[in-house]
Amino acid sequence: MEILFTLIYQPIYNILIGLYNIFGDFGIAIIVMTLLIKAALIPLSRKQIESQKEMTELQPKIKDLQKKYKGDKEQLSKKTMALYKEHKVNPAAGCLPLIIQMIIFITMYRVINNLAEGGTLTIHADQLYSFVSEPETINGFFLGIMNLAEPSIILAVVTAAAQFYQLKMMQIKNAKKTDLVKKDDKKDSSEPDFASIMQKQMLFIVPIMTLFIGMKFPSGLALYWLTSTLFMIAQQWYIMHKEKKGETQPQS
Repeated sequence: MEILFTLIYQPIYNILIGLYNIFGDFGIAIIVMTLLIKAALIPLSRKQIESQKEMTELQPKIKDLQKKYKGDKEQLSKKTMALYKEHKVNPAAGCLPLIIQMIIFITMYRVINNLAEGGTLTIHADQLYSFVSEPETINGFFLGIMNLAEPSIILAVVTAAAQFYQLKMMQIKNAKKTDLVKKDDKKDSSEPDFASIMQKQMLFIVPIMTLFIGMKFPSGLALYWLTSTLFMIAQQWYIMHKEKKGETQPQS
């Protein structure tokens, strides 16, 4: 735990306080730090997107293997791994960004929760680096209208709505790719698509969880989550627009 505190918690804590010293607004400090974190994770996010695209393109071949080796799980596993190796695809590549984002989210929860005590923000000087100035007090009001040390139902609802929209965007994008895959797939359409069912369930489960967390914990955490979600929406929109432009561009 001491290693996690030194390598993850303390740097995030000090960056947040340092940004507050610069901007004088705790909400703006959270937004700027969130954007910095998301920008730093862009290379990993790009790898995750590329991995998802490669996995989607391999789905017809994977389903052929599933039908061919339906009664032999061991042989199916070997052939599937051989397929991944042949096409140089790592099925676990998309997990790393998610793990890192979860670690950062948990750390942000701890940082904001430890700062927020009794509806006010309290500095712990022993957790600051020597070169980070300790502010006399921290004004927890974002733009002077919202106390980020307390839960906010409004911000929780907006964050949950943004989460729903972001997941919907992702599902629409994946659905288009799935339709292309199905054209080459001879599988009986009467068989349930469990991945599709799970995605539809997550479309509602995740926003509901977001709403619950946002209503129970300091709204500074919801602001971080909202900023992160809006960044991902912008990133997904850019990628989808770029792919659409590439599809419509005439072949030379």
